[in-house]
Amino acid sequence: MPRAKIAVGEYYHIYNRGNNKQEIFADEKDYIRFLFLTLYLQGNNSIYNISRYVSFFVRHRMFNINIKAEGILSDRYVELVSFVFMPNHFHMIVKETKEGGISKYLQRIQNAYTKYINTKNSKIGHLFQGAFQSVHINSNEQLLHLSAYVHRNPRELRKWKNKEHLFQWSSYDDFVKENRWGGLLKPEIILRQFSSSKEYQNFVNTSGTKLTLDEEHLI
Repeated sequence: MPRAKIAVGEYYHIYNRGNNKQEIFADEKDYIRFLFLTLYLQGNNSIYNISRYVSFFVRHRMFNINIKAEGILSDRYVELVSFVFMPNHFHMIVKETKEGGISKYLQRIQNAYTKYINTKNSKIGHLFQGAFQSVHINSNEQLLHLSAYVHRNPRELRKWKNKEHLFQWSSYDDFVKENRWGGLLKPEIILRQFSSSKEYQNFVNTSGTKLTLDEEHLI
């Protein structure tokens, strides 16, 4: 399926899965690494020795990094609205803020993560099934539907059925509790449409999960 033509100021559903549907996350440190890349590569910045941030997160459930010092928010080319990382695929809702921003953002994430996995497992070759897929979000109704769909994804895992709000590799907890990531996660376009976090949670719980025709092939 061809990717949507991406334009500045527009929102997109971004997703990809492992090559041949293989798992892309084997353990907690894999999830933490991908989370770090997703959060901290939104700008035109370079971050080194990521392993130390991962190790800190393992102990403290947070990253010890100065956002302002890294200059991420001052020169970002995307805004991350929501995300979920599943064993063999991921979903994000992202706004492009600079021309070519989403493509650069996903290229940086996937290249860095693939290099990490290949080094970890002494392998070479592709980890993901192509670059990434994108669907333009062309209405508010679609935006809300996709937000619920992203956050309901953990229901595919038996362990997390009806407990997806507790799944830590998702932004759901940031929507219904406190945003852990400050300006690195921008859920306001969705949350301002609900009177409370409880109302949003009820919306997610009662929303359907039917995919658009463009997305049905992913799972």
